[in-house]
Amino acid sequence: HDDQPPRSHILPLLCLREGLQGAGDRFAGALGDEAPFALRADSSRACAIFGGWFTWQVVLERILPGKVVEGVDLAAAGGKGRLKYRMNGHLAFWTSLAALGACRDRLSVLYDEFPAIAGASILFSFGLSSYLYAASFTEGALLAKGGNSGNPIYDFFIGRELNPRIGTFDLKQFCELRPGLIGWVALNFGMMAKLYQNTGRVSGSMALVNLFQGMYVWDSLYQEQAILSTMDITTDGFGYMLAFGDLAWVPFTYSMQARYLVDHDPNLAPLSLAALALCGVGGYAIFRASNSEKDQFRRDPFHPKVKDLKVLEVKNYQTGRTSSLLVSGWWGLARKINYTGDWLMAWMWSTTTGCPVISKGSILPYFYPIYFAILLIHRAGRDDHLCSEKYKEGWKEYKKRVRTFSSPIFSELEARRRMRRE
Repeated sequence: HDDQPPRSHILPLLCLREGLQGAGDRFAGALGDEAPFALRADSSRACAIFGGWFTWQVVLERILPGKVVEGVDLAAAGGKGRLKYRMNGHLAFWTSLAALGACRDRLSVLYDEFPAIAGASILFSFGLSSYLYAASFTEGALLAKGGNSGNPIYDFFIGRELNPRIGTFDLKQFCELRPGLIGWVALNFGMMAKLYQNTGRVSGSMALVNLFQGMYVWDSLYQEQAILSTMDITTDGFGYMLAFGDLAWVPFTYSMQARYLVDHDPNLAPLSLAALALCGVGGYAIFRASNSEKDQFRRDPFHPKVKDLKVLEVKNYQTGRTSSLLVSGWWGLARKINYTGDWLMAWMWSTTTGCPVISKGSILPYFYPIYFAILLIHRAGRDDHLCSEKYKEGWKEYKKRVRTFSSPIFSELEARRRMRRE
């Protein structure tokens, strides 16, 4: 969720416009016609929907059974011990889907109230962030190293406290996966319900988008424990950036393709749909296999599945310890090979809406893969800088062994960007 732009709900609204011809006029018209409504959050029904959904997810997290696991050691962040987390997100996902299925065509309200629900989510994110900022001044709160600058605006945005909790309820871990991510699937279901209400059928494109994006979210919840070792949990504070990203940015921009397809069916041929499905399966296979390999190595480097992988031992100058960097298997192909699969899936989702170059499709549903590419280039530079400081000469040796960042495309773009900076 790095570098989240504001006003996430404007972009899906633009999907109501067609094609690229006259895009400038339509963009201005969209802002003029739609923005006043989009920026409203005074719809009582929309506020009730968002508030009810958030509360429902809290209740599920509290009452559903699930194993309790320990997170990473807090010593590196200046704390002590390990926090405990309840892992029942996978069960919450299926429970939520069952409840959504029972609503049937009534889910079309999510299309009707989409802009107002988006507005409500942004206001809620701001309110939650205000609470988090105030609570971070409580005695004993563990502060994130990057969120305690002394600048109140910056700290409010980045987040001061590392792991804000109410009792045993971890706010950051909950928001990372539950309301927004499962909410993305709920919005997609709502778009599908609206399409069926309008036409009496569900198009092949809409079915594919719901299937593959639903599988992507399911994977995140099924692999819920893996998030405990990510930077979002171990390093970043919980402030407006993450709250907005989790609750507004993800559900209301990532559901853009489904919203567009309500009013624009590209009528893709069965062969085209089959090709897209194959691309989606391939992207998911790369994404899941590479992430599983990394997670297994982190948990147990002597496990039979990963014990034969080659590693480069480098000194971590921040901890004084030795770190093992994978240089074979999936992670010998690229330093962020999981992003390759992620990006392939993103293109597949967008292509279900048609091609803006050779058909009457729009560039707007392609926002996510374009945004994701820019984000990857930024992350490449950021990670290179951070790892150069952490591993010094060892990082240079690692880059000689694994030359590609995510794919040859991103490596070339990052190299050119670095050359311009130098």
